[in-house]
Amino acid sequence: MRSTAASTAARTGTVWDRAGIPRPLLFGFIGVLIFMIGDGVESGFIAPFIKGNGAGTEVRASYVITAYGVTVMLASWLSGALSELWGPRRVMQIGLTVWIVFDVLFLSLGAAQGNYPLMLVFYGLRGFGYPLFAFSFLVWVTATAPVARLGAAVGWFYFAFTGGLPTLGSLTASVTNPLFGKFGTLWIALGVIAVGGAFCLIGVRERTGFARLAPPGVRPVQSLARSLSIVWTHPKVTVGCVVRIINTAPQFGLWVILPAFFTDEMGFTDGDWLRLLSIMFATNIFFNLLFGVVSDRIGWRTTIGWFGAVGCAVSVLALYFVPKLLTGNYWVAVGVGMVYGATLAGFVPISALMPSLAPGNKGGAMALLNLGAGGAAFVGPAIVSLFLGPLGRDGVVLIFAGLYVVAAVLTLFLRLPKASEEAIREGKSLHEATDDDEPLTAPAG
Repeated sequence: MRSTAASTAARTGTVWDRAGIPRPLLFGFIGVLIFMIGDGVESGFIAPFIKGNGAGTEVRASYVITAYGVTVMLASWLSGALSELWGPRRVMQIGLTVWIVFDVLFLSLGAAQGNYPLMLVFYGLRGFGYPLFAFSFLVWVTATAPVARLGAAVGWFYFAFTGGLPTLGSLTASVTNPLFGKFGTLWIALGVIAVGGAFCLIGVRERTGFARLAPPGVRPVQSLARSLSIVWTHPKVTVGCVVRIINTAPQFGLWVILPAFFTDEMGFTDGDWLRLLSIMFATNIFFNLLFGVVSDRIGWRTTIGWFGAVGCAVSVLALYFVPKLLTGNYWVAVGVGMVYGATLAGFVPISALMPSLAPGNKGGAMALLNLGAGGAAFVGPAIVSLFLGPLGRDGVVLIFAGLYVVAAVLTLFLRLPKASEEAIREGKSLHEATDDDEPLTAPAG
């Protein structure tokens, strides 16, 4: 049924419909790309920058990054909960304001003065900015796009998101750092952020995102409670949150162990590793879009389970063990890196699937989805911390592969409720669907 609806939209709609982009949100996708370029500029050098401008040591610099990570995770959850209550556009405005205000304070009163406590506070608080901005736009996308084309729409979102962070952001820094220095580059990034925010908030006039998404009678405390109670009222959404954590937890863990593996054990240079990483994520960007479109035709759950979970279980093993077997062959390492980047994109439809599991509480579902995205940044490195000593790199990679197998099994339980299936058949948006959640059962066969 999904395939028929998606095919009909592709034949009869505008060029934007055929591409899977909701036309009223076009400037939003462009704005998110520009915003995330500005956010991603610092990704390759922020820790040494903080160390050299007041922190003094890598450990003290890591405390600043950790504070930032905590607020990112919290804001990731709040982006869904508050969008349900206030509307995505208003939450995006708050996120943009938070980013700009606390970045100015971080640069001018923290880094410029070498004031470590203020850097810790202001950079940490700035972590609320990008999730409230970017993930609230994702909520807007899921509330607006026809359910039959939702996979393609979220694919475009992640095309824009990962295109900026870290890919084009790091590329921008490689050009501006030699010309203006790291401090000047961070001020340039602030201007890029403002341009991206303007594209979204001025260019997008679609009215769904201007209004609250929660039912009229729901009050603020009730709305936040709904985003928490969904854990037990819609257990399939909770399962989806676990799948979302598994999606990128190994990725974050690999970034801890792979640099030393490729440079010390495989004999590659730092530049070789960074190029491999760039190629891996460039591949991921385009497959984010591809799997978004494909999932609307073959099914979101099928794409996540086979291309994402099973694919990553195989490719994460290949990423580590194939170069180990063929020591010194750089292009083989690049090839398996590209495969891992591609299979990571197989999880993209989870952003379409989770709100569709609870159409009556989309904000709560998106809050858990975004919490999973933020939580992965802690789970992956935590696994490395716990098991690298006793099991070594080999054991850690085997654990990551096992997690992907677990995700494949969990995906079997993520069946759509009847309301969402009906919305797909009728070409409606998720905002028009009502909730009729079903018990958590595995599909027959």
